[in-house]
Amino acid sequence: MQDNVTKVLKAIADPKRREIFHALIIASSALSISQISGQFAISRQGVTKHIKTLQEAGLVEITASGRERFCSADAKPLKQITEWVSFYEQFWDSAINNLGDFLDSKES
Repeated sequence: MQDNVTKVLKAIADPKRREIFHALIIASSALSISQISGQFAISRQGVTKHIKTLQEAGLVEITASGRERFCSADAKPLKQITEWVSFYEQFWDSAINNLGDFLDSKES
């Protein structure tokens, strides 16, 4: 079973899914799959497949109203990615500072 970070990373790895997610983020309300499909040069089935992947990662919530399904974005799972990347930012900041200190000591 994949952990949440892996699911989110896989979901946002595809440029088209990022575009769909972005369209949902900037929308003032939930969008139907038909409305989303109208914004992209891919089939409704293709959009539905991408939305399913985003939903499995927790990035999209789907609600039904009659026969239509409406999608809204949830950016909260991206916080896990930010936290994961933050660890490596700290690692590299520390490594670069240590290298700078080492090089400064060699100049003296």
